[in-house]
Amino acid sequence: MPVTQSEKGHRFQALHARPGAFVIPNPWDAGTARILTSLGFEALTTTSAGLAFTLGRRDGEGAVSRDETLANAKAVADATDLPVAADLENGFGDSPEAAAETIRLAGETAGLVGGSIEDSTGDPARPIYDFGHAVERIAAAAEAARKLPYPFVLVGRAENYLHGRPDLDDTIRRLQAFATAGADALYAPGLTRADDIRTLCSSVGKPVNVLMGMKGVSLSVAGLAALGVRRISVGGALYRAALGAFVRAAREIREAGTFGFGGDAMRMAAVSELMAPREP
Repeated sequence: MPVTQSEKGHRFQALHARPGAFVIPNPWDAGTARILTSLGFEALTTTSAGLAFTLGRRDGEGAVSRDETLANAKAVADATDLPVAADLENGFGDSPEAAAETIRLAGETAGLVGGSIEDSTGDPARPIYDFGHAVERIAAAAEAARKLPYPFVLVGRAENYLHGRPDLDDTIRRLQAFATAGADALYAPGLTRADDIRTLCSSVGKPVNVLMGMKGVSLSVAGLAALGVRRISVGGALYRAALGAFVRAAREIREAGTFGFGGDAMRMAAVSELMAPREP
């Protein structure tokens, strides 16, 4: 029997409430959602980078529309019985109303039970929203999430570290304010030092998501849990890993005229098995 959106929402809430850390990997389409489900993960969240690159566009430049993002998220949610959240960037508009509308649509049209709203403007000249405006946007998004007839985990994201502003104090101040404004979980992508992650987790009263899969960062799930992290995502790292294998294979064909990459490729039967729907 299909899992309802309400059941997914309650399961997602429970993952954030239980002790320890869980990994929420990032598929970029229905097929990768099926694979990650088959491998035993407990929840999924989309990747704005993976979607942008799949569409042949750059990430972080506003090149992917809200409609495209939600259509991709719906395809992922429809492909699995797991709870699915989405990277909703800055809510696809500067105003609090835009952030709220994005959350409403994420729940009502895409089948999502979670999503993040970030404080990045998309404007290189002014990359981060002013503090007060950023908080107003999270408050509006939280109000929209509470109006949905099922649990919806809203993540407030502080983007300082991705935009050349490695200011831990300001990041913590923003996340604390996002929590007060109604965010259910908090996220500051780009933190890589264990001490900074520990300080952040101990300074806020909500579950913290940390981004892994970055070059040179070797923290494990157990190590992150010991720092106080509750949730771990990998952003576009799985997409980049797949793309790395693709480019290496293509270069072998083009430059060497050989096809040795086929020895490392997954067999068709194995792929088909991973694509099979799983019982909830």
